[in-house]
Amino acid sequence: TILESINAEDPSFEGDGYTSLAVIYAVFAVCNWLAPSIISVTGPKIAMLIGAVTYCLFIASFLLPRTWLLYLASCVMGFGAAVIWTGQGNYLTLNSDSTTISRNSGIFWAMLQASMFLGNLFVYFQFQGKTQIDADTRLIVFIVLLVVAAVGIVFLLLLRPAQRADGELERREEGGPLNALKRAFVLLLTKEMLLLSITFFYTGIELSFFSGVYSPSIGFTKRMGENVKQLVGLSGIFIGLGEVVGGAFFGIMGPKTIRWGRDPIVMVGFLIHMASFFLIFLNLPNSSPFGDTDEAAFITSNAYVAILCSFLLGFGDSCYNTQIYSILGGVFPEDSAPAFALFKFTQSVAAAASFFYSSHLGLHAQLGILVVLAVVGTISFCFVEWAARSKKSKGYNGAIDDPDLSDGTMPNN
Repeated sequence: TILESINAEDPSFEGDGYTSLAVIYAVFAVCNWLAPSIISVTGPKIAMLIGAVTYCLFIASFLLPRTWLLYLASCVMGFGAAVIWTGQGNYLTLNSDSTTISRNSGIFWAMLQASMFLGNLFVYFQFQGKTQIDADTRLIVFIVLLVVAAVGIVFLLLLRPAQRADGELERREEGGPLNALKRAFVLLLTKEMLLLSITFFYTGIELSFFSGVYSPSIGFTKRMGENVKQLVGLSGIFIGLGEVVGGAFFGIMGPKTIRWGRDPIVMVGFLIHMASFFLIFLNLPNSSPFGDTDEAAFITSNAYVAILCSFLLGFGDSCYNTQIYSILGGVFPEDSAPAFALFKFTQSVAAAASFFYSSHLGLHAQLGILVVLAVVGTISFCFVEWAARSKKSKGYNGAIDDPDLSDGTMPNN
């Protein structure tokens, strides 16, 4: 909407939101392979600072809208996203142990997704009643976002140096950046990571669905009523609310989930997503992703059901992501940087694929893809969790036991 309003005022601006997202995700996917090497030199705190600065630059690029600048900033942000996501996963692991990783993952996810809730709430009120986003409104939005991002950088500067829960300072990667890259490739071929990659892929597909397909589909369903466009913003707010509630709940219940295991939470997320997919299938017409439509759904399209599904999508996503962070920190404690880099690589590839086919496939086909991947991804996650729990019960520390990774820099179970 913002890019369309800029283009309406300045025909020389040819920036496209989908192209910008494609550039971001493409660069993000490639740079995830470089992130462990960068972190091996800088450490996670500096890496997060570098990534945060690139986010500020991307936001600032909208203050001077130029087509070339938008795509250049998209490339820069793609690089920064790889560094900051891998860095924060590494930092979270280094400051957690097997008893606190689930709690810390939940708290982290709730704080992260609060931005989706508060950001959508802010934009909802800023854009309310506007059919065209004028320059003054855009300026207010981007200045506020830039100030918030700058404050975030200040808080990153105040973080303590990354250290293990037992007080030891982080161990720098032995062998330097090239060895970190090699370890990422070796880690990718382990049985645990191959199985988890299916779960990662599912989270990427459902991420692009709820962030780029579902909310606009609500707005395109004209049978929702005259004010259907306002539901797009509300949908984003309730997706964020579901994420925050889920992350906060699993953070508070962290000690309990350690005893129960991670698989029950992922299974809850699976059931919630299945329920939401079924309700969406009934409530929205198949053609809703493509533009305004008068097509009838299987039931009378209902705004309350649509917003309920938004909340369920967010809550279910928090079930998966909090436990992915937890299992990566628990199963790969000495390789958290490459593990999180592989997670974001797989997720970004999946998101890019989804953004490609979402403009060609109807809603029902997209829901079918989500259902199949949810089933397979949940089963593969449970296999890894059960294997890790079995090792722990036999006296192992829960980390992977792979001879290719035990080269003097890796833990030997």
